[in-house]
Amino acid sequence: MDKQKKRGRYERIYKQLAELLVKTEDSQARMASIIAVLHNKMDYYFWTGYYFLKNDKLIVGLYQGPVACQELKKDVGVCWAGINQQKPIIVKDVESFPGHIACDSRSKSEIVIPLRDKENNIIGVLDVDSNEYNQFDEVDEQELTKILSLIYL
Repeated sequence: MDKQKKRGRYERIYKQLAELLVKTEDSQARMASIIAVLHNKMDYYFWTGYYFLKNDKLIVGLYQGPVACQELKKDVGVCWAGINQQKPIIVKDVESFPGHIACDSRSKSEIVIPLRDKENNIIGVLDVDSNEYNQFDEVDEQELTKILSLIYL
């Protein structure tokens, strides 16, 4: 998808979510709605979900797509890279990422966005996989970060 079309789709999703999420203050409900809308509106998304930091582990949370790894080995893979570097990580080809964790062999590219609470502490990550190579770029990074800000309005 070209960048202009992608940005336009994200802008429509943001508007839809902004209107929808004001109906509850519950962060879990907001996270679930974000995942559902993104997964069903972005055709290149294969797996869409969260991993949460719990007792120094990354544990799967709300998601849509095939069955996920329940717990990710500490300091290994794209999700932990997002946590440890405290920044979004875009991987064009997951096989080229050192220590990539293959929860599903159909995953080919990935983006991870750190998930922050109201106090700006990292509590986990949004993890999105595609079953095609080179699907994520700076537009995804910017727009997903903006969408995640809706969780704690």
